[in-house]
Amino acid sequence: MAELLLARAGDDHPGLLFGDESWSWRQVVAESAGRATLATELRRDGPFHVGILLENGPEYLFWLGGAALSGATVVGINPTRRGSELAHDIRHTDCQLIVTDADGRNTLSDLDTGVDDDRILIVDAGSRGNRGRISTPISSGLPDPAALIVLLFTSGSTGAPKAVKCTQGRLAAIGQRASQLYGFRRDDVCYCSMPLFHGNAVMAVWAPVLTVGATFATRPKFSASGFLPDVRKFKATYFNYVGKSLAYILATPEQPDDADNTLERGFGTEASERDITEFERRFGCRVVEGYGSSEGGAIVTRVPDMPAGSLGRPSNDQTVVVDPETAEECPRARFDEQGRLLNPEAIGEIVNKAGAAGFEGYYNNAEAEEARTRNGWYWSGDLGYRDEDGFFYFAGRSSDWLRVDSENFAAAPVERILFRHPDVVMAAVYAVPDPHGGDQVMAALELREDADFDADAFADFLAAQSDLGTKWAPRFVRVTTSMPLTGTNKVLKGPLQREGWDAADNVWWRPDPRLVRYRPLGEDDRKLLTEELETHGRSYDRTP
Repeated sequence: MAELLLARAGDDHPGLLFGDESWSWRQVVAESAGRATLATELRRDGPFHVGILLENGPEYLFWLGGAALSGATVVGINPTRRGSELAHDIRHTDCQLIVTDADGRNTLSDLDTGVDDDRILIVDAGSRGNRGRISTPISSGLPDPAALIVLLFTSGSTGAPKAVKCTQGRLAAIGQRASQLYGFRRDDVCYCSMPLFHGNAVMAVWAPVLTVGATFATRPKFSASGFLPDVRKFKATYFNYVGKSLAYILATPEQPDDADNTLERGFGTEASERDITEFERRFGCRVVEGYGSSEGGAIVTRVPDMPAGSLGRPSNDQTVVVDPETAEECPRARFDEQGRLLNPEAIGEIVNKAGAAGFEGYYNNAEAEEARTRNGWYWSGDLGYRDEDGFFYFAGRSSDWLRVDSENFAAAPVERILFRHPDVVMAAVYAVPDPHGGDQVMAALELREDADFDADAFADFLAAQSDLGTKWAPRFVRVTTSMPLTGTNKVLKGPLQREGWDAADNVWWRPDPRLVRYRPLGEDDRKLLTEELETHGRSYDRTP
């Protein structure tokens, strides 16, 4: 990545667009060199890890570039996490320096991050207004390609986050491959409104843009209403997305001139077939959906004439679906006339038997690495099935691993928060399907015998929890008098998850996912939810 960046040191082609400002690649490299010098001056013994707690903006890009030039590692801190979970992320990755803004500093206040106050740099993330011209000379020495450049957080079923390692060499190879696969050109303007702490933004936009010397355009955070105005303002030709982004954009009022824009193509993950088709129709833009992970162990790509709802075919013939208990390959999927799966035994874990050549490991988590690569295979942690023609289909994740708006998180931290409610005796958190892809959060609560569920009070309780992640509030809440338990009094989530919102007990929900306000779920609501799933080509498999 350092070599790619230095190749742009004398390039006056536009490199970065943000708001009404622009930077040539020459200026981007100079700004990055300044951050590299600062990071080097502040370096202490130990891992050269710089935590970045910022929304998207010039500073984030300059620190990524600074890491490339100095050999530092950017730790992408997820700004939606809070409290002890956020502090754990920072301590776990041995950050010796944190770069953030005023809002981020407030978020970190009173947290035990292991980083001294004088090692937290406060920057203006929005503009260059408080900085002078940087003319730091670029070091002649380049970092080793095996040096880590980013740590990208994911999370597993235990609730402990895992920091995926990515070296300079691997990220440069990803940029080269993506630029060829998705047709990046020098004259592209690539619009990135997905967060830069996420692998999608770093690997599917920044690296390939740098590879070909195209233009990177961004905004602080995703905005459905701001999407088309930004595309037109920047004259964007490419964009990326994750999760329900397309659905949010499509929810904005359609205008007769929506297709009057410069977009040519988009790339992302977990959009529904309907949203992809509708987006292409409405905005005149080709959308390419892919399957992969920051770990890089298993990749499935779309191909021409693939069946509706399919992910596509894997990059090698050693990527299969296996029973996670027996490690035997699952039978191929069979479907009825409506395309519904007839043999649930076809569902298993997506595994790359060729090994984990693209997986560089998790930082400070040998146990998780071993689990991911047991038997010499790469275990994705994702469930899927494949048909007789080799097309793969996504079937979700383990019961304790949720993915909401393309953010992975475990149920345990949410459950711990719910247990704080004075009326809650027992809580279970699990995933139910989201029509647009990924999951929605459902919680089952067993209350004290003399307690009644007060929906408004519960919403106020959630709002008061400072460590409740922004994606964690349950969309559905089931109030039950008796939890299904094992012989050791552990909650059996399987029955709860299969019943979902069709539970006989009281179920409350948030009709508007943007508001944390609940009302009873009626029969008409259940019918509409089921129809919405079917409309988007998804189903709720309730098979035990």
